[in-house]
Amino acid sequence: MGDRVARSTRGDLARASRLKEALERGASPSLFEPHPSEPVNGSHSAKPRQEIADSTAQPARDVSAIRLQFFDQMFQAYPDGLSIADGQHRVMWANEKFQRMFGYKADEILGQSLDSLVVPAERMAEAHWVTEALTKGERITLETKRRRKDGSLLDVSVSCAPLLLDGTVTGFYAGYHDISDRRRVEALSSALYRVAEKSSSAHDLHQFFAAVHSIVGELMHARNFYIALYDPASDLLTFPYFVDEQDSAPTSKKLGRGLTDFLIRSGEPLLATPEVLQGMEDRGEVARNGSRSLDWMGVPLKVNNHTFGALVVQTYSENIRYGERDKEILTFVARQLASAVEIKRNEQALRRSEARYRSLVQSSVYGIYRSSLEGRFLDVNPALIAMLGYSAPEEVLLLDPEKDIFAQPEEHARLIDVFRSTGRLDGFEVKWKRKDGRPITVRLSGRAVSSADEPADVLEAIAEDVTDRRALEDQFRQSQKMEAVGRLAGGVAHDFNNLLMVISGYAEVILSQVDQTSPVHEKGRAIQQAADRATTLTRQLLAFSRKQLLELKVVDLNAIVQDMERLLRPLIGENVDLLTNLSSHPTHTRADAGQLEQVIMNLVVNAKDAMPAGGRLTIQTDTVVIDESHRGGPQFIRPGRYVMLSVSDTGMGMDRETQSRIFEPFFTTKEKGKGTGLGLSTVYGIVKQTGGYVMVQSEPGRGTTFHIYLPLTDSATEPHAPATADSALGGSETILLVEDEESVRQLVRDTLATKGYNVIEAGNGEEGITAAALHKGNIDLIITDVVMPGLGGREMVKHLSQTYPGTKVLYLSGYTEDAILSEGSIESGTAFLQKPFTLQSLSRKVREVLG
Repeated sequence: MGDRVARSTRGDLARASRLKEALERGASPSLFEPHPSEPVNGSHSAKPRQEIADSTAQPARDVSAIRLQFFDQMFQAYPDGLSIADGQHRVMWANEKFQRMFGYKADEILGQSLDSLVVPAERMAEAHWVTEALTKGERITLETKRRRKDGSLLDVSVSCAPLLLDGTVTGFYAGYHDISDRRRVEALSSALYRVAEKSSSAHDLHQFFAAVHSIVGELMHARNFYIALYDPASDLLTFPYFVDEQDSAPTSKKLGRGLTDFLIRSGEPLLATPEVLQGMEDRGEVARNGSRSLDWMGVPLKVNNHTFGALVVQTYSENIRYGERDKEILTFVARQLASAVEIKRNEQALRRSEARYRSLVQSSVYGIYRSSLEGRFLDVNPALIAMLGYSAPEEVLLLDPEKDIFAQPEEHARLIDVFRSTGRLDGFEVKWKRKDGRPITVRLSGRAVSSADEPADVLEAIAEDVTDRRALEDQFRQSQKMEAVGRLAGGVAHDFNNLLMVISGYAEVILSQVDQTSPVHEKGRAIQQAADRATTLTRQLLAFSRKQLLELKVVDLNAIVQDMERLLRPLIGENVDLLTNLSSHPTHTRADAGQLEQVIMNLVVNAKDAMPAGGRLTIQTDTVVIDESHRGGPQFIRPGRYVMLSVSDTGMGMDRETQSRIFEPFFTTKEKGKGTGLGLSTVYGIVKQTGGYVMVQSEPGRGTTFHIYLPLTDSATEPHAPATADSALGGSETILLVEDEESVRQLVRDTLATKGYNVIEAGNGEEGITAAALHKGNIDLIITDVVMPGLGGREMVKHLSQTYPGTKVLYLSGYTEDAILSEGSIESGTAFLQKPFTLQSLSRKVREVLG
C-alpha cells in the first residue's frame, strides 16, 4: 500500500471501480457512468448517464476537474506500481508505489522512456513484443523481471493495456505487482524439495553437500560456502565440504573460539556483519582466524534440539551483503539439510555396518549359512562352499541337504527335531559329505530368526569343520597313551638295566675265572645268554620310550637301503619279491645309522609275516616338501623338507582298530610265541626320537604301507667312527667312581681295580665332592652315573671342574633322558657308556677316554 491511504466512502469506491473497468477495457478513463448516447469502446448500448451529485451540497465544480482529482487519488493510492506512457512510451504519470518500487523520484521518471527506466537489457526483446501486442490493441499480463535504479532486479507481474482516445491508441498503462516474496517462497519450497530429493539420490555425503551448495547458490550469493560437522564423542570439528575464494579447507580440530565454534555452542543463527563481529571480538566471545570476510552468515544444523554442525556462507565483496531475509532462507535450508544429513549419516552408518558384517561373513574361515527350518540352504558364504568342495554358491543352494550333505540321513532328522524343540543349535556335531564323497565332521551352532521379508522363520548357523581337530584329539589321546606306556616301559627298563648290569657283569667274571671244561662254566654261559636276551628286550623298550642312546650323524638313506638289500633278500624268502625304488636326489638326514637299519629290518620282517603266501615288498625313498595345508592322513606334519622312506606290502592289511594299536608295546596279531609285540613300537620310538613322523595306510585285503618322514639336511654325510681295538691293558691312573646303585658300583670298582687303576668311590654327588676334597693327589678320570639322589652327576662334575679343570669324565646311564644328552644324542665331546655294558666295554672305554 502507499504511504498515504485515504479513507473511501461507498460512492468513492464505486467511482474507483468504474475507472478501473474503463482502464482494463482500454477506454478513456472516466469517473462517471457513461451517457446512453455515448458509445463505449464501440459498444451499441450504454447505461444512462448519471452525474455525480455532491452529497455535501458543495458548489458545483467543473466535471473534468473532479474526474482528474478522483483519478489522481485512486492512482496514487493503488497498492501496485502504476505508470501511464504516451505512444512513444514516454512516461506521463507514475504513482508513488512505482517510484518506491523502482527507486526513482518523480522528476527522474516523467518524460523518460519506460523501457530504458525499468527493462533490463537482456529483456529488451520481451519489451518489444509487449509493445507490438499493445499497438494491436491487446492486453498483456506476464511475470518477468524489471530493473531498479540501483541495477538490482525485481520479480514482478506486469499488466499492460492500450489507452484509447476517440477509438485510437494514444498511450499505454502498465501495472507492476511485486511478486518477489512469492518467488522467494516458491524458490525456497523448490530448494527444500530438491534438498530432500538429493539426499536420496546422492551416493555419499560429499556429493550431497555439493548439490546443496548449488541449490543455496540459486537462493543467494554462495560462492563461499562450507558445512561443518561436530562429533561430541571425540570433540572434533570437521569440514567435509569447504569452498572458499581465499581459504583452504581447515583440518579437523577441537572446538575453539572461531565463529563456527561459537555458532555450534550457541545453537542460534548468526549474521556477523563487520560491526557485529567487532563487538563479539571485543567481548572475547570469538577470536579471529582465517581470512576476514565482510559478512559471515551461519545457521546451526540441528536434530531434536541437538546441534551437530553448521551451514555457513560468507562474502568478501562490498557489492554483496546479506540481510535478515537471507538468514531466514538459510535457516529453512539448514533445517531440511540437518534432517537429510542425519538420515544420510544413518544410511551410511548402516551401509558401513552391513559392509563390515558382509565382509566378516564373506571372509570368515567358518562356514556361515541361512537355511529354512527344513534344512534347505538359502544363503551360503565362500567358506561353506569350499568346505563342501564346490566352486559356486548356486551349486550348494540347489542341494538337498538330507541326501546330498548329510552322510547319515538320520542325523539330519535329529538336527531338525533339536532345532524345532529348542529354537537353537549349540555345538551340534554331524557328519557331512563333500562333493567328492569324503566325509567331514562339522560342528553346527545357530538360532532361529524372524524378519518381515521372510515368509517363515529361518536358521542362521555357523558350520565349523572339526575333522582335523577331532583327528588331532584322537592322535593326542593316542600319544598320551603311548607316552604313559613309554614312561612305564622306560622306567622299568632303566631299573632293570642296573640289575642286568650286575648279572651280566658277574657272569662275565665267573666265565673268565672258571675253566671252560667245568660244569660251572656252562651254567655261567647260560646266565650270560639270558642276560643278553634281557638286555635286547630292555633296549627295545627304551627305543619305544625314546630313551635309548642315539648317536646322530648325517647319513644317506639311499646308501643304508642299498647296504641292507643284500641282507634282506635271504630274510624274506623266495616267495616274496623285493623291489627298491630309490630317489635320484640326495637323501641326507641326521639319524643313527644303526637305528635306521633296525627300523627297516623291523618293517620288512613285519611285511614278510603279513604275506605268508608270498607277495611283493617295495622299499621306496624320496624327498618331499610339506606345506601348511598338508595332512598326512589324520596326523599333522610340521611344514618343511623331508626324506621319505616307505615300506609297502601286498599282504592281508589291517582294519582301523588294529591300526590304532599297532605301535603299542607288546601288542601283536601274531600267534603266541611268534612275536614279542615290540617291533613296531621300536620303529615308532626311533623315528620319534630322531624328529620324524611315522604313519600307516592299510585296508583289510589291500596290503599295508608305512611312511616314515625324516628331516632333510643339506650337510654332507659323516663317516662312522672306527671301533676301538680290543685291549686288556689297564692303567695306574686315579679314578673317582660315583654310582648310587651299590651292586653296580662294586662291580665297576672291582673291574677297574683288577686293571690296576686307583679307585675312589662315592654313593652320590655330595659324597663324590667330599671324597675328591679328601684326596690329596690328582684325579685323572671321573666315572659317574647321571641321575642320582640329591646332587646329580653333571652338577657334581661342574662343581669339581673348578678344582680339577683338566679331569676327564665318563658318564654312565640307563637311558638318554638325562641332562647330559641333547634331543637323545650325545653332546659333542662327551664320553658316555650306556647300561648295561660288558666289563670289556668298560675297560676299553676307560682306556679310550684316558688316552
